[in-house]
Amino acid sequence: MSFVAPDGFHALPVDADPDGRAAAANEFARGLFPEGNAGLWESAAPFYAGLTEVFANVGIAYSAMCVFSDDNGGVVHCSFTVGAVESSHTRPEDAADVIAQGFARDPLTDSRRMTLPCGPAVSNITLREVVIGPELTSTGEEGRLLTGQIQVFVPFPEAPFVAVFTLDTAAMDHWGELCDMTAAVLQTVSFVDPADPSVEVAPVG
Repeated sequence: MSFVAPDGFHALPVDADPDGRAAAANEFARGLFPEGNAGLWESAAPFYAGLTEVFANVGIAYSAMCVFSDDNGGVVHCSFTVGAVESSHTRPEDAADVIAQGFARDPLTDSRRMTLPCGPAVSNITLREVVIGPELTSTGEEGRLLTGQIQVFVPFPEAPFVAVFTLDTAAMDHWGELCDMTAAVLQTVSFVDPADPSVEVAPVG
């Protein structure tokens, strides 16, 4: 499976060798904070090294921190991961049906069946309010933060697996743009091996 990540995606080194994880995390921190300094990079690198190890251990194949500037000089941020889970269904349509039926039982989520260029898929959107303790706020009072999650489940066409694309963000002022960005990424998902000379791949426009 392949997909195209847009500019602004900084991929965590989830496939790094354990012995080289610290160095890879340091390089990642420098790329994520290009205007930082050695103190920032050295303090952030261990956190990202640990996060990378956790993601690698749970089978996440791709993880990225996404940072974009907005028109007002602010920063839009989100996290993006891609993994795969086993499925007992051999037909992608059957797998999508079962996933859609499961989410339909939850009235607190917005779940939709969709058709991507690569085949059937199911999206699920969840909004949550996170309570932040007073010890972590600048005012000393309890705070509340609205966060959003987009998950899209894409069954493999010829394998008993389902790819899971997940975007999490607290930048809800830019929710519409992040939804559009996620949709654009999903349009590029392909299960065709680009190295296979017998398959003609149409360009993604």
